[in-house]
Amino acid sequence: MRTPECFDDLVSNGLVDEVVSRLMSGKEADVYVVLSKGELCCAKVYKNARTRSFSQLAQYQEGRKGRNSRQARAIQKNSKYGRKEAESAWKNSEVDALRTLADAGVRVPQVHDYTGGILLMEFVSDGDGNAAPRLNDIRLTAAEAREYFTQLIHQIVLMLCAGIIHGDLSEYNVLVGIDGLVIIDLPQAVNASGNNNARSMLERDVENITAYFGQFAPELLSTDYGREIWRLYAGGKLTPDSPLTGVFVQSDIPADVRGVMRDIDYARILNERTLARKALQS
Repeated sequence: MRTPECFDDLVSNGLVDEVVSRLMSGKEADVYVVLSKGELCCAKVYKNARTRSFSQLAQYQEGRKGRNSRQARAIQKNSKYGRKEAESAWKNSEVDALRTLADAGVRVPQVHDYTGGILLMEFVSDGDGNAAPRLNDIRLTAAEAREYFTQLIHQIVLMLCAGIIHGDLSEYNVLVGIDGLVIIDLPQAVNASGNNNARSMLERDVENITAYFGQFAPELLSTDYGREIWRLYAGGKLTPDSPLTGVFVQSDIPADVRGVMRDIDYARILNERTLARKALQS
């Protein structure tokens, strides 16, 4: 096919030999199959903010760390420079997440290079060398659904242990590769410890895949791995090998609201005394 202009720099720098075909056109990016140094790769070309349609962007960006304080302040003020930096941070976030998750043992596409808003990464194939299908494109047996469900639950645990939540996980962004399932599309990946919506996003990810696989293996619909996983994580007990049951029992012990308020008051008084003492010494 004719090489799109966006690849001109990559071609001139020897990173792309040939653009073979367009694989997908989505809301956030266009994905191409390219030949890079003699190897088939995927090239993800991110769309700019004017043409992207991903909703609730701020909800996903909460807790992300900027490169420096100047960048963070600019993004918060929504200045022209800030919008440019937010755009850059949005694109870089997927690259960072993919590298972090790969190091943690999560099955995601391997990153080859990232330059000029184009991510070069592993071409995930099926058994015949073609592009691997998405999970929603195949029909599963009950046994396959149970096996794939178990695989994805384990991947979600590995992701959370690495401090990351996919945030938009479903059958549409999981590939069925020759070696198993591969998780894709992570520009909205959430910082598990720095985002107030982390718990709800994790539970939603689990609910999405449970509902999908439950079509083929209905007994999965009665499981509650999302809340079980989050309780272990919040309690500092989640590990890649944590045994899971799919059962979550809500505690019936009432919260000690008075005790919490008492601790807050004590901390406030202690802080006021510290500030007063510093004022007297200055």
